[in-house]
Amino acid sequence: MSPPVDSAAQRRPRIEPVQVRRFARAERLVHRLTAVLMTSCILTAAVLYNGTLSVAVGHRRVVELIHVYSGFALPAPMIVGLASAAYRADLGRLNRFSRDDWRWLRSRDRRLGLIPVGKFNAGQKINAWLSAGSILVLLGTGLLMYYPYLVRLSWRTGATFVHDWFALGVGLLVLGHVFKASRDAEARRGMRTGLVLAAWAKINHDRWLAELDGDAESVRDPDGRGDRDGGGGERDPA
Repeated sequence: MSPPVDSAAQRRPRIEPVQVRRFARAERLVHRLTAVLMTSCILTAAVLYNGTLSVAVGHRRVVELIHVYSGFALPAPMIVGLASAAYRADLGRLNRFSRDDWRWLRSRDRRLGLIPVGKFNAGQKINAWLSAGSILVLLGTGLLMYYPYLVRLSWRTGATFVHDWFALGVGLLVLGHVFKASRDAEARRGMRTGLVLAAWAKINHDRWLAELDGDAESVRDPDGRGDRDGGGGERDPA
């Protein structure tokens, strides 16, 4: 015999966890395009640099052209992204380093939510700075390598040395970024859909969540589709 069913419990509406908008559509698109171009640069660089891979893949000239034009295009998504108010607002956040950021870096308990953290923690800010700076260095040295007539031989030799070592550093930086992302499913969902759970934000980015308390459009029940008009916690569209 089946147990009696509580009709009141059946009628009670299900309470869904509250979600907040973390990234606008434009920001997510910039991230994806940059990731595609960076991956193309890293893979083609590995083929060009490693003799075994170069022989196995072949078509060296094609690989070289893919590498060069992927590198030239790498800053483009970030430049076009400046048209987005949400993207510009997040650039401002990334460029501010506070006393709490220094505390976060020095603390062994940084992941326990004991130190106030804004939309981006200190590690994410440093990663953004290193990535942007490295892209500029690689672009500049790559131009000198691809157009050798621009400068004298000693400059080209130096450009090759700097380009190779910065490429290695960027490869390690990307691996670290992917490793960190692989350990945080909610952070990945935020970049994929634009939404994160408020409970996750409370633990990892409590100061940012507090900034959203008065913004009704930034807090919403989930509907399974992500944000339609975007907004990294801002009212600005895209």
